[in-house]
Amino acid sequence: MAEKIPGSATPGFDFNKATIVSLLYIGGFVVGVTGLIGFILALVWKDEVAGTWEESHLQFHIMTFLIGLLVGIIGSILSFILIGIPILIALAVWILVRSVLALLKAQKHEPIADPKTWLF
Repeated sequence: MAEKIPGSATPGFDFNKATIVSLLYIGGFVVGVTGLIGFILALVWKDEVAGTWEESHLQFHIMTFLIGLLVGIIGSILSFILIGIPILIALAVWILVRSVLALLKAQKHEPIADPKTWLF
């Protein structure tokens, strides 16, 4: 498949690797295991996309999963004293926003500016 010029638009929905992982993360809100599948695919595909715009996306998704896992564990433990519930809700929103923003950039074939950021 030919490398697309960043920022150029093509009609239709492009199922590139970054898009697939984003969709799996978003699907994790309905079918929980798809987030884990997305993380595994991001790890497997990371070396395959080295040097392309997708490399930053997969790094971004790996960071999203690892930070989400850490905060999810902390939020789950703290849910026994009720403060964990708002933390888990905020975590869900954070993951959803990061995944949607990454999906939009993946459709434009634009790299993530700072894939190691904790924000967006």
